[in-house]
Amino acid sequence: MTNPTKQTSRRAPTQAKSAATAKRAPAKTAKPVPVASRKREKLIRDSFTIPKDEYAVLGDLKQRALDLKHAAKKSELLRAGVKALAALKDADFLAALHDVPAIKTGRPAAATPKVHKDKQDGAGKH
Repeated sequence: MTNPTKQTSRRAPTQAKSAATAKRAPAKTAKPVPVASRKREKLIRDSFTIPKDEYAVLGDLKQRALDLKHAAKKSELLRAGVKALAALKDADFLAALHDVPAIKTGRPAAATPKVHKDKQDGAGKH
């Protein structure tokens, strides 16, 4: 059974409504945006694995930045680190890389395979 048709009306704005909007304060003009901020750089989203103790250093660095009256996000700290590495001479860059141990990449294996309840107790089979 269907509902009776609901009548909706789309009226054109009345002159009274138009006059009311004309009485409002004029809209503020937008400030000109600097040319440098008009072009947005494309952002890349990524994930990575990091040892727990090195991850804790990010928290320490965030607090250090706060102590210096500059709030920083983890991504800002990582980007600053990338810029600092890029500015190093080759020998210093290699030394920094040798100070970081290689870790196994990827996600850790699940402890037990996930089994849906339906498959586990045979539910759904009739």
